[in-house]
Amino acid sequence: MKTALIVIDVQMALAHDDAAGAVRSCPEAAENIGRLLGHFRANGDKVIHVHHHGLDPDDPFHPDAPGARVQPFAAPQGDEPVIVKNVSSAFAGTSLETDLRAENIERVVICGATANHCAESAARAASSLGFDMVYASDAVWAYEATGPDGLSHSAEQIHSVTLANLQGEFGEVRSTETILNA
Repeated sequence: MKTALIVIDVQMALAHDDAAGAVRSCPEAAENIGRLLGHFRANGDKVIHVHHHGLDPDDPFHPDAPGARVQPFAAPQGDEPVIVKNVSSAFAGTSLETDLRAENIERVVICGATANHCAESAARAASSLGFDMVYASDAVWAYEATGPDGLSHSAEQIHSVTLANLQGEFGEVRSTETILNA
């Protein structure tokens, strides 16, 4: 089955949040994204980068803001395509589905940021569009958050619930090691 790695929103705005002390899950995510990139590149498999560009000039992901730049470890190489999106899902309003189908890609491996936002949106959309979806459980991360009910949720809780929501219903959740050894 022809497979593509989709790297979602590994941009400097998130590194800036981390540097400012944001509490996040999965500190090994960057290393694992790097491992996945290295593996897919070495095997000549498709790698697609998705970058978020906010439309509001005050958005840290606005294309003119420093936060829109890609984190160096996940920078596209050679002719690896970059899909630019303005909403949560990498498939909404972009050429991603068409591009994947044009190359007869049947399976996508999703990694990047954040586990419960754009990476999850891409995973759900990929599944709904009929792609075999594999979600790299330790190559994504989440941030702590407080819900509208005032309850606080740790980054680890959010990460874990995201994985639980995706597993089986939308595809397979696998560790980087399992993906690399498949």
